[in-house]
Amino acid sequence: MAFLQDLLDRSKQLNQTPATQVDLACHGPNKKYKYIHQRLVIPNLPAPLHYFNFFSMIGQPNVPILCNPDAIHSDALDTASVMCSSSPHMVGQLNHYSIQKQCYFENCNFNFYAREQLNSAFPEFHFTRQDDELSVDLKISAIELVTHFTQIRFSLADYWSIPCWCEGTIQYRNQHYQIESLGSFEYARSFKFPYLPLALLTYQMINLSQHRQMILVQLRDSFNKIIQSRIYLKDLESQQAQMFDQRVMFKVQRVYPAVTTPNGQKMYLPREFEWCYENKAGIRIWIQGQSRGDFKFGIGAGYVGSFHYQIKINDQVENGEGGYMEYIDCRALRFQEQNQTEKLLSEFANPVPFLIKK
Repeated sequence: MAFLQDLLDRSKQLNQTPATQVDLACHGPNKKYKYIHQRLVIPNLPAPLHYFNFFSMIGQPNVPILCNPDAIHSDALDTASVMCSSSPHMVGQLNHYSIQKQCYFENCNFNFYAREQLNSAFPEFHFTRQDDELSVDLKISAIELVTHFTQIRFSLADYWSIPCWCEGTIQYRNQHYQIESLGSFEYARSFKFPYLPLALLTYQMINLSQHRQMILVQLRDSFNKIIQSRIYLKDLESQQAQMFDQRVMFKVQRVYPAVTTPNGQKMYLPREFEWCYENKAGIRIWIQGQSRGDFKFGIGAGYVGSFHYQIKINDQVENGEGGYMEYIDCRALRFQEQNQTEKLLSEFANPVPFLIKK
């Protein structure tokens, strides 16, 4: 299975290749690519914001972690969902639009009902949001240090990430906050696959000292098998990006009481969790995270929030308050509620621990 995955997905090889000039695609839906996704994340913002995210899904694919049936009014391919949020309490973070009637896309310019607008003359972007609860005006300057989450052969799908410098203002209710911070802009496009059984996604981001950024991703299928478990470490000063994907371990140590999503999905959200990695060259990464409890629904079929963290890379230790997390778990409850005996048995077959409920 791993061989077949690596054969179809070229992202591992691309991330291990020395950086070269890359022509990055950025456009709306067309005849070939029916699904478009964009993500802007700014972690480690001062309190009370802690983070900001813009997450768009243009066209709703038949993938459990991305499905939100309540969002579809006429047709999945005519549905655009947009989430914008920060840590404080919000009720209007998620909006759904008809692509034909309420959106306008041209090249890398995206207009969602005149509420959220992203305009680009790459590598410069301008993102605005006009809303009574959360308004945003950000100038975004991309830094050409590309990492690839996915690139399927025959140009069926690709998904890239690039760090960016963000400057501007965020207004939460009547309070204005001046922003000058490192973030990440991401773009994905996909052919219309009939069905992909992706059931668990956790995506996390931390801004580190010395102009470094870390992204952590784990993806599982509906049978609880790991599709991808990776750590991306980007050093903007040296213009180098490293990807670690062998025995990257993610474990949820404590969870909140089960929630039922608007889709009727029962889900346990992480309260405390851990990442571990060590390779033969002696590179060691350890992260301990504690959720702030500010989860908000709207990332596909799941939630977004922030966390406190302690991180150790080799002998260097850092603590922070504004880690960013997305968490979606559509697995069967027998996987979410796996007991200790089952967990011990499963670790012989799978080196990355399963989520357990305590």
